[in-house]
Amino acid sequence: MAQTTSDEPAVGEAATGTEPDGPDRPDEPDGPRGGPLARLAAGTAARVRRTRRVVWLSLLVAAATVLVQWVIMTPPLYFDPYYVWLAARDWPDVPLTVWPFDEVPHQVTRIGLVLPARLVQEVLGDGQAGFFVVAALGGCAFFVGTYLVVRSLFGDVAGVASAAVLLIHPFFTMTNPFGHEITWSTGAVLPDMPGAGLFAIGMAGLVVASRRTGRAQTRMLILAGVCMGSAFLVREFLAFLFLPIPVYLALLRIPWRRNVTVGAPMLLILAVSLVHNQIVWGSPLAGLISAAEHGGQSRDYVTRELAARSFLRAMHDWNELGMIFTAALVLTTLGWSVTHDRRLALILVWFCSLAVPLTLFSGVLDPNDISLRAWLQRYWFAVLPPLLAGGFGSLILMLRMLPSDLVPQKQLRTRIIPVLLVALSGVYGVVAVRAVPDLPRDKAWGELRGYLAGHRDITLICADRRLAQTLTFYTRDVWGDPVWRGEIRDFPHYMPQIPRNATEGPMLYTRWRGMESQIAGGWRPDPAKGWRLMWRSSDGILQLWNPPPRPAES
Repeated sequence: MAQTTSDEPAVGEAATGTEPDGPDRPDEPDGPRGGPLARLAAGTAARVRRTRRVVWLSLLVAAATVLVQWVIMTPPLYFDPYYVWLAARDWPDVPLTVWPFDEVPHQVTRIGLVLPARLVQEVLGDGQAGFFVVAALGGCAFFVGTYLVVRSLFGDVAGVASAAVLLIHPFFTMTNPFGHEITWSTGAVLPDMPGAGLFAIGMAGLVVASRRTGRAQTRMLILAGVCMGSAFLVREFLAFLFLPIPVYLALLRIPWRRNVTVGAPMLLILAVSLVHNQIVWGSPLAGLISAAEHGGQSRDYVTRELAARSFLRAMHDWNELGMIFTAALVLTTLGWSVTHDRRLALILVWFCSLAVPLTLFSGVLDPNDISLRAWLQRYWFAVLPPLLAGGFGSLILMLRMLPSDLVPQKQLRTRIIPVLLVALSGVYGVVAVRAVPDLPRDKAWGELRGYLAGHRDITLICADRRLAQTLTFYTRDVWGDPVWRGEIRDFPHYMPQIPRNATEGPMLYTRWRGMESQIAGGWRPDPAKGWRLMWRSSDGILQLWNPPPRPAES
């Protein structure tokens, strides 16, 4: 790969119709004439011209991420995201042997997620607004990381198209268990998206470093190491992707000694996390131990044959549009076999370095001891950006192999390839948007917040634990200040029947959709047995029922 000083792909490699950014324009010697406003406008325009295109497109992708999350507006979710939020609120007092943290120690020891969440809580409070911002930051890391790594390999058009494909994919829009759900991603405080995004940014740094020399290369390699080390603090199993770092550098023709430059900040971050864990939990390996002990007998039916097909199951079993990722893998493999391009080889190494251990630990080694549930889509988020890069890149490279007398290369680079990528993304966009039946957002929950604010005479609400944990965000305003101060009494949804003390006050009820099971094996309030509807949301998702009168005690 040719050495250049630009972060655009080297000449003859990008082929996406994007041109390298031009040199900065020198300032006018005499400065702009006119009043203060004119000078301010002229200065702003000059700064805009000097700002590289990659910055503006990254900001565009980040803004689109926040917009999509706002459109979806999944309410703050229960279980893992809720426990992470509690751990951030209580940090550093997060005892791993006390409920609820003892249920998910592997989640609450991920300081790459917990500490940023705590920082946001310090600024915005521990209410819904803070939760939204933390989730949005994770989403921005993922989608901007996708753009940056694909751009570094195959240019701006492919990078923006890849980010757009993921933004509107059902894997990232159908995330609401109160509506239509296939996984938890956009809008959830979980490690999968930020971890994958940080690693993708790190890989983009490696690719850009391969086109620089001297101190510029050193800075990019250090940045790559920082991002990769931070990704480990968010999602431990991403460490599998660290094993082939020497291979990544070899494919990018970065000198072998530069492995030290990448590894040094990673080791420093690891050392800081070990010190933190010793101070907070009394063991430097608390996070690794929690992650290693997570797993065991799965509630799902698992065989070695099913585990071996984990990637295909994750991509195909939940939504038909998951097939684009398997198609991208096939296209990448075909493209590499035809072109022998090192970038496609890099993508295949990236994919295999995660796919092999994920598959092995999902039941191939021992179907009765599952460490990683690789049949879930979110476990594969870290390889979705490179797969899209490989798919788009293979199309670009194979189109460039067409004879120049058939299609002029300049026309191919500047018109045909960009138009083809945009057209494919447009057709996909229509299909992806139509794949989402509806978006209930958190409308029902917002209405419940308003109802409770006006009915403070209600002193007790009973609910299954999932509803109860989400409800804690809506008994407060978006900043975390209480609007209702009653008691929330919860019970596990898997109990065979509703506990007696859960009928001592109004019951919050929903008919669970998506992947969730109904409470108490399908129980629901029955007016024939004395249950009386007090309130329901305008969309019918949430209902509040008064229990039947209790018989007088003799």
